[in-house]
Amino acid sequence: MEIRRSSEEVEDNHVMQITGSNVIVHNMEFMSQAYLRNQYSSEIDIHEEAVSSYPHEDAPLPIFLKFEDVEYKVRNIHASSANLVKKMVSKVVTHTNPDPDGYKHILKGITGSTGPGEILALMGPSGSGKTTLLKIMGGRLTDNVKGKLTYNDIPYSPAVKRRIGFVTQDDVLLPQLTVEETLAFAAFLRLPSSMSKEQKYAKVEMIIKELGLERCRHTRVGGGFVKGISGGERKRTSIAYEILVDPSLLLLDEPTSGLDSTSATKLLHILQGVAKAGRTVITTIHQPSSRMFHMFDKLLLISEGHPAFYGKARESMEYFSSLRILPEIAMNPAEFLLDLATGQVSDISLPDELSAYKTAQPDSEEVLAKYLQLKYKTELEPKEKEENHGNKKAPEHLQIAIQVKKDWTLSWWDQFLIIFRRTFRERRRDYFDKLRLVQSLGVAVVLGLLWWKSKTDTEAHLRDQVGLMFYICIFWTSSSLFGAVYVFPFEKIYLVKERKADMYRLSVYYVCSTLCDMVAHVLYPTFFMTIVYFMAEFKRTIPCFLFTLLTILLIAITSQGAGEFLGASVLSIKRAGMIASLVLMLFLLTGGYYVQHIPIFMQWLKYLSFMHYGFRLLLKVQYSGDQLFDCESKGGCRALQSSSSFDTVNLNGGLQELWFLLAMAFGYRLCTYFCLRKKISICHL
Repeated sequence: MEIRRSSEEVEDNHVMQITGSNVIVHNMEFMSQAYLRNQYSSEIDIHEEAVSSYPHEDAPLPIFLKFEDVEYKVRNIHASSANLVKKMVSKVVTHTNPDPDGYKHILKGITGSTGPGEILALMGPSGSGKTTLLKIMGGRLTDNVKGKLTYNDIPYSPAVKRRIGFVTQDDVLLPQLTVEETLAFAAFLRLPSSMSKEQKYAKVEMIIKELGLERCRHTRVGGGFVKGISGGERKRTSIAYEILVDPSLLLLDEPTSGLDSTSATKLLHILQGVAKAGRTVITTIHQPSSRMFHMFDKLLLISEGHPAFYGKARESMEYFSSLRILPEIAMNPAEFLLDLATGQVSDISLPDELSAYKTAQPDSEEVLAKYLQLKYKTELEPKEKEENHGNKKAPEHLQIAIQVKKDWTLSWWDQFLIIFRRTFRERRRDYFDKLRLVQSLGVAVVLGLLWWKSKTDTEAHLRDQVGLMFYICIFWTSSSLFGAVYVFPFEKIYLVKERKADMYRLSVYYVCSTLCDMVAHVLYPTFFMTIVYFMAEFKRTIPCFLFTLLTILLIAITSQGAGEFLGASVLSIKRAGMIASLVLMLFLLTGGYYVQHIPIFMQWLKYLSFMHYGFRLLLKVQYSGDQLFDCESKGGCRALQSSSSFDTVNLNGGLQELWFLLAMAFGYRLCTYFCLRKKISICHL
């Protein structure tokens, strides 16, 4: 869809002109009136083609976004604190005075609109509220938001969520997957089930070619400590990830950050093509080049949460010229606007009523900001509300269509198969890590040599063998617990992003995650026990070996569930590690080896310890209460049950610990799911 402007080409010569304060000062009142008369009367409706082309099987649903008097505030933590020192420090440090109720205003009455075929740029200095406004538009911030925000004149609802693509400033992509795998899995999950596998692959191929990702398609995305593609390629992959499913509204947070000018311009050309296909594109931008600046259709300039300008990007210089605010040297329009937003008036000509404040540095920034806000409120905002927020409504069929919630494109089982494959490919390098294998086998060999052909003929030998069993419990409890506790804190940002986009059911993700991780928690203990069991010469019967192995696997799987629960309950790497260490220490002390006779008021701890049940089950599997030992002592042979090592364990008491472990393994996972559901719903990127 072509965006046509008849009068804008003439304005370009004025944008980069070297303008002195004495050259274009005359007839400013006339220019201001003429600007306001022509700004909206000459505007061409660029949305007709998008509306008329819908419904079309390949066309995204057109979205007309309107936001009016949007305000947002956050609670000031220090202001609500009882510590007087913190309150005083907060007042000195903060730039925005909080309200008496302890809140700090971030956005203060933002108004504007945009539609399909347009690129709206949100520009302003760091901390002005650009990203906050973008998150509100994407439905990712809903608390403490005031004002009116509509999509085709319909307020935000869950039905809108799946029509929005959100590209964050930090590219949130799984680092171990290649570019092609990342897009392919996204296509299988998010594209409709009516499309065949070949059609989904074809769309991935088309997106890869359109965004110039052919060279890096088989390269890992990388990120953090994983080597991968370049920053520009990662940014294009993030955009491809979102436009793959034809979002009606595409939001991008600082898409050009970290890119050189050429790469940034290429990226803007791509976004122009995305917009011309009938989508609404909104992006935050910090300081674009002059070429990029003229590629934006609309511009919203934000200064400390207040709007300073809204309108066509190409007409921004004309507007400020009508206010007698002019650059005195050749200047990038974006640089000029940022200087105004921050109150930096060097090399800028001001009107007579403001020129007196130009030398008064402490007051000039605040005075200029208030002047721009006043002009916006009196000249731009009333016209915008009258033209786009009054009686002008989106077509009725678009209002109805935006309220229709898209069903899941795949069934639970189909999502499970795709997510399981993706999770396994992402984590397989951790599962089959050589160092992890060497650790398991190495510890097994060392233990086998230390307890080489251990016996139970004396009390001392029996205690040694019981000590080996408890150490095995400790080793696999700690390995499985710490192997699982960091999974969800590490993957939180990926999970939050994909859940906000409704890519899959949370239950599918969790089941796939825990089943994939079980590969390692089953494989390595099996190798370990096969070596230790025969080197230490435990009871050599097939049933006893299988039950011992089953017990160790059950301990590992229960520990995995406990680790997942602890990680999901805090979703913080630092806190999860600290809590896991504390829980492991408590379970270790109450496991039944170091302290067998626990005081009554502390006995409740051992019933929470899966190590307690696992250790008792190991002893019952390996030993029989009627078995004789210590026959060479003066008192003659004794039954194993009489040994002090089994004072609190009835070796012939059945295997009820097995059911306790199974119940705990299932219970931990159930709690993990509900913790994840609650935590992820309140998390924001």
